Amino acid sequence: MQNTLEGRKALVTGSGHGIGAALALGLAQAGADVVVHYYGSAESANEVVAQITAMGRRTVAIPGDMTDSTATTAVVEAAIAELGGLDILVNNVGNLVGRHTVAEMSDEHWDKVFAVNVSSMFYATRAAIPALTESANGRIVSLASLAAENGGGNGSVAYAAAKAAVIGFTRGLAKELAPTGTTVNALAPGFIGDTPFHNTFTPEEAQKNIVAGIPLGRAGSVEDVAGVTTFLASDAASYVTGQVMDINGGLNFR
Repeated sequence: MQNTLEGRKALVTGSGHGIGAALALGLAQAGADVVVHYYGSAESANEVVAQITAMGRRTVAIPGDMTDSTATTAVVEAAIAELGGLDILVNNVGNLVGRHTVAEMSDEHWDKVFAVNVSSMFYATRAAIPALTESANGRIVSLASLAAENGGGNGSVAYAAAKAAVIGFTRGLAKELAPTGTTVNALAPGFIGDTPFHNTFTPEEAQKNIVAGIPLGRAGSVEDVAGVTTFLASDAASYVTGQVMDINGGLNFR
């Protein structure tokens, strides 16, 4: 078996930049046609589209607020219409939003973190299930985090809890969709360097300290995450479902 995705049709949410862009490019490099979803900069999303087009794949950028149920359904339906079906859904939308201790955390912050990291995944998955279960190669891959396993850094309790919900959702849905042949898995990246996430929320000195504690001696790259995503989307992973794939350089063992 090979990791080829020739002829497969994928939607990657939040793929206009950062890890999401790498995931979209990795799927395209393996042969898939890919819809690039974004919420923010059309310029960066169009750059990803240009790279995928240069590979000879079908692609388009579609904007939408994935914390809104109606808007998310519209994005998924537009992706299915553009590609003529859907085989792969990658739920990549997510954000720390901000660092707050529980004692100082507002209701609004808690709700926003769960809307961005959990509701967005639920809305997209629900909308995509009919098309995915019609496919002979249905795959769902959702982005959790090492924070779900170790509680995260200071001020990230809401984020850690939200990403733990992603894992619970993944395992429950894997059982629910198993009779259809659609697989459902999650990724739990550790410290992935040079990403908007850590450049925004993790001071440079803290990043150095994290890397110093990683057994493999380096930060992860977006390509490290993309490689595992492509594997899970491929026929090579057809017997893998309900799993959480740790990508952390040995920083955390289970």
